[in-house]
Amino acid sequence: MSSRIERLQARFDQLKIDAFLVSSNGNLHYLTGMTDMAGDGYLLVLSQSVYLITDARYQTAFSSQYDPEHLIITRDYLGAVSEIIAKRQVGVMGFEDELPYQAYSYLDEYLVSDLVALPNVVEQIRVVKEPDELNKLRATAKLADRGFEYVTSIVRPGLREIDVSNLLDAFMRTHGASGPSFTTIVLGGARAALPHGTASSALLTAGQLVTLDFGYFLNGYTSDMTRTFALGEPDAKLKAAYQVVKTAQQAVIEQVKPGALGAELDAIGRRIITDAGYGDAFNHGMGHGIGLEIHEDPLISTRSQERLVSDSVVTVEPGVYFPGLGGMRIEDDVLVTKTGQTRLTTATRDLLIL
Repeated sequence: MSSRIERLQARFDQLKIDAFLVSSNGNLHYLTGMTDMAGDGYLLVLSQSVYLITDARYQTAFSSQYDPEHLIITRDYLGAVSEIIAKRQVGVMGFEDELPYQAYSYLDEYLVSDLVALPNVVEQIRVVKEPDELNKLRATAKLADRGFEYVTSIVRPGLREIDVSNLLDAFMRTHGASGPSFTTIVLGGARAALPHGTASSALLTAGQLVTLDFGYFLNGYTSDMTRTFALGEPDAKLKAAYQVVKTAQQAVIEQVKPGALGAELDAIGRRIITDAGYGDAFNHGMGHGIGLEIHEDPLISTRSQERLVSDSVVTVEPGVYFPGLGGMRIEDDVLVTKTGQTRLTTATRDLLIL
């Protein structure tokens, strides 16, 4: 974790700050190694030192990483931050721009240093994955492939959407996942026209397209995978649209490489879908980064000015949706390599007719 903090400290001159206050769960996890700390403390990073401010529940867990001076056990988190800033005579403290207003109001009242809200400071560091992080992302993607194989082996007409979701959840947990990174999406028939609908008690029936979108944490890192399959012969319009979505996704993946601009990648796939007559039916971005959280930088969307870098992992997930009829989406996790890309989720993208 020390190298990650050093990378943050190295940005202080550029950001014109003398300290940075970390409060978000993902960034606390990244910099401390501890999960689920949101609301249970702060990490205060100064140019030459680091203070973890938390309560007694975490004292034993962190006592080997921080000496008593730098592990502050208290329930008055922001009071401790203010005391340290005053004692160390910090001139400017940056903080995450997602800090709750109540916390900001307190700091604005009692902090002796200047305050500046900064977006995506640690998030930008997190974009480039370390070798251990990449190994974990490969492992969770491999488990996602197994999860899809499992679902297609047990799904059948007459099951409810929620039954499929619960069975997948049990399978993934049995095989090492700690839990889902978002509510698993299982949508059949006309309900598949809801890009982010959730599994319901609706019955799956013969002839439906079914969209399955899921992500699970394994060793702290998540996958994000979507597949659409058919329970018997589907509607001809949906079947034709599926091939367009598959072609668009592959075209985007082939252009994933260091330096690729997010907006340009989005345009590649969106143009194929639009030229096929489905432009209005594609109503979300093309993809996003993943890692410790399900949505990370960079974004692949119409307005994204971010460029891809090697050793990052992004999703590519075009889809089209026809209200009252159905929809489909195909999503894979893709590693940006030094010369191009590697698809981490490798389950078939052919339209399975079960």
